[in-house]
Amino acid sequence: MQAVDTAFVLICTTLVILMTFGVGFFYAGLVHRKNIISMITLSFISFALISLQWMFFGYSLSFGPDIMGIIGSPDKLALMNVATDGEKLPEMVFMVFQMAFAAITLAIVTSAVAERIKLSSFLIFGLAWSTFIYDPVAHWVWGGGWAQQLGVLDFAGGIVVHICAGFSALALAFVIGKRRGFGEYSLSPYNIPITLLGGAMLWFGWFGFNAGSALSVNAIAINAFVVTNISAAAGTFSYMLTSWYYGKPSSLSMISGTIAGLGAITPAAGFVGPLEAFIIGTISGIICYYALVFRLARQWDESLDAWAIHGSGGLWGTIAAGIFATATIGGVNGLIAGNPQQVITQAGGAFIILAYSFIGTWILALAIDRIMGLRVKEEEEYVGLDISQHGETARS
Repeated sequence: MQAVDTAFVLICTTLVILMTFGVGFFYAGLVHRKNIISMITLSFISFALISLQWMFFGYSLSFGPDIMGIIGSPDKLALMNVATDGEKLPEMVFMVFQMAFAAITLAIVTSAVAERIKLSSFLIFGLAWSTFIYDPVAHWVWGGGWAQQLGVLDFAGGIVVHICAGFSALALAFVIGKRRGFGEYSLSPYNIPITLLGGAMLWFGWFGFNAGSALSVNAIAINAFVVTNISAAAGTFSYMLTSWYYGKPSSLSMISGTIAGLGAITPAAGFVGPLEAFIIGTISGIICYYALVFRLARQWDESLDAWAIHGSGGLWGTIAAGIFATATIGGVNGLIAGNPQQVITQAGGAFIILAYSFIGTWILALAIDRIMGLRVKEEEEYVGLDISQHGETARS
């Protein structure tokens, strides 16, 4: 059984890694054609950067022995004392699975800086953010920290990935400022089919994201797989139908709803059944649509909607886990099953970590901006980051 579980988690790891590149394609289709290479590159760089950061100290900070509920100890620096075998799932397999989560979370944050960040500044920001924001949050929720000790439920990353990334992206967008021309003329997507391709990679990979978080081939993994698809489908239709009420049923509304449903079911996938997943996904599509409307009405240029989709959907899903959880699936009851305290626990943990992610990212971004500048020069933004940062162009 150990060999089966190991193979299962390794396969799920590759699916989550694929999702990181899927984020790049999803975002790339939404920007101007002069920045398409830049957006894909940021996701590739996120994966490479986190691969090394996680090896040297990120994993130890996140999953090393707990220090006062705050951070992991340095026992696992450079993957020392991380076994490749054992009676259960080898820790090295768990390590690389979690590395993939850390990488995609940073990739999601790139939504905030689309078409205007210096590559050098992103490298420094990415290293600092993953170390001071992501790693502590991962430890709090999954590594034995205070949130896990209090009983906060987050099966596969509603808090650690989606709330953390979404609200960090919003803070980063406030610091770096709006794109040139935002609010003055249309910044229409360059290539919607590329975005749909990226969305398909995300939907496909999300089965590894959620089912793999069971860390074993068992009933919880099967349940997580099934409810993931149900919530994604429900979010697809609720977001699209809400958008359709105000205009056309666009393909972007469809795929945005898919991601909204996927993000919302992530924290609850190991605790709720199919009907509850349908409700969670349906409500998430509506919440995320109006979060996007709210952002646009206030002229916030969190460019590709990590906050509106991942942040808002993850927040709803985290609270929904406290409402709909049932002990017959995940061992914990929520509000409907007679445990109202779980909703309070979920909301408390979510909002504390939300505030930490937002404020901490604001401080980090402000410091980096003061020291080296986050943003490219105006003329570089005008010609596009593909040329100004990479010396390349997607045009034939």
